[in-house]
Amino acid sequence: MTDNLVRCSWVGNDPLMLTYHDDEWGAPVHDDRRLFEFMLLEGAQAGLSWSTILRRREAYRKAFAGFDPERIARFDRRKVESLLRDESIIRNRRKVEGAVQNARAYLALRATGETLDAFMWKFVDGKPIDGHRRSLAQVPATTAVSDAMSKAMKKLGFTFFGTTICYAHMQAVGMVNDHLVTCFRYPVLTRLGRRKRS
Repeated sequence: MTDNLVRCSWVGNDPLMLTYHDDEWGAPVHDDRRLFEFMLLEGAQAGLSWSTILRRREAYRKAFAGFDPERIARFDRRKVESLLRDESIIRNRRKVEGAVQNARAYLALRATGETLDAFMWKFVDGKPIDGHRRSLAQVPATTAVSDAMSKAMKKLGFTFFGTTICYAHMQAVGMVNDHLVTCFRYPVLTRLGRRKRS
């Protein structure tokens, strides 16, 4: 890179990862469709690198109906089998079936009158938590908050959303600011009303 910006050390030099880090990762998301998109992609990522999923993001968008939960919830066995033949996505039966199950769980949640946005963000009192991390070694894989959210999501019927995936989701959608304090994105996001970790 020639812009001289200091970034989180995990980013590397992959242009796709750089763009994701600079424009998306850690920015607060309050749109239900985007939150569901990240849930689906995080579930697909389990056991793989995030760059692997980013390279397939548009393929996932096409295969999974633009990440529309209502359409995905209607996927039947024939559609699932078709997706398992699609080489542009991760062809893992449990992950594909999990995406369909999560779409149905999402619709069940919405049927109660609650949005995914409201449900998720209540675990951080509606405001992003500032991790104030100085090194990658300080970034946890799970927290008490991700434990609680994962458990609550499981009760609602969501799958592929264990506490580790849940915490990665929280980082991605800005529920927690885990940009290192030396990263140029850290002050940008703290100015958006972040609060320090208790």
